[in-house]
Amino acid sequence: MVVSELCLPSLDGHSLGVTLREPARRALGVVLLHPATAVPERLYAPIADALAARGFAVVTYDYRGIGRSRPPRLRGFSATMLDWADLDVDSVTEWARQRWPDAPLLAVGHSFGGHAIGLCASSRHLTAAALVASHAGCLRFITPAVERWRATALLKLVCPLTSAMLGYVPSRRIGIGEDLPAGVARQWSRWTSLPRYFFDDPAVDAAQRFARVNTPLLILGFDDDPWATPPGIDLLASHFTSARIERHHLSAKAVGSGPIGHFGFFRRQHEATLWPTLLDWLEARAVAA
Repeated sequence: MVVSELCLPSLDGHSLGVTLREPARRALGVVLLHPATAVPERLYAPIADALAARGFAVVTYDYRGIGRSRPPRLRGFSATMLDWADLDVDSVTEWARQRWPDAPLLAVGHSFGGHAIGLCASSRHLTAAALVASHAGCLRFITPAVERWRATALLKLVCPLTSAMLGYVPSRRIGIGEDLPAGVARQWSRWTSLPRYFFDDPAVDAAQRFARVNTPLLILGFDDDPWATPPGIDLLASHFTSARIERHHLSAKAVGSGPIGHFGFFRRQHEATLWPTLLDWLEARAVAA
């Protein structure tokens, strides 16, 4: 496997930090790993290594404002979650399609990364895609109640106040991931209060975007995930009206390799238990293509 770090210009010229893993032999296909909100690409390094060992070329990256795609100063930096989808995800997808024009193109979206698969016009180029812990992020879907109160305080108090005072959200200091651009935090906060998340935001037109996706989808959820609960996953999945969906809601206790939650799927402790579900599915779709 050859690992390369690249700087990829997005559609509007912003530089994105990208890591490319290429197998020694001809790639079986290309897998794009779209991150969750405030999550740097390094979380996905272990599963990216496993995918490369299976023969895939694997692309991980950071959204603008995050990790290696962060500017010198976040104060005053203009970015929204919709920018992540329309500019960053589309840029990475189009770049990969041009670099490997004859290879099956697949994607794995974690949380917001799964949203982006539904939102992006470039998803029409995908052979297949998997959504891990992706859900309509309405606050009312979060359980238990104490986690819902914590999320409400974060999104309705901490994010608006700190973004107004500092020009960004210092998430690292709070212990909730990477710092967030103010526009990202504000848009996320607004969507969480809408009855159907961004499907109720007319500026997004999310329902029509999701309906364009006609590729096979694997949707994975976990019973100890307080954020991506079944009602939220149901709402998100219901808008993929043209896709062929295979869905699994897995029990952390039955799996037996420890807690999963919203982020744990990508940790190496689940390599032998959870990852084969995803890796086998992607490999089968690539081979079939």
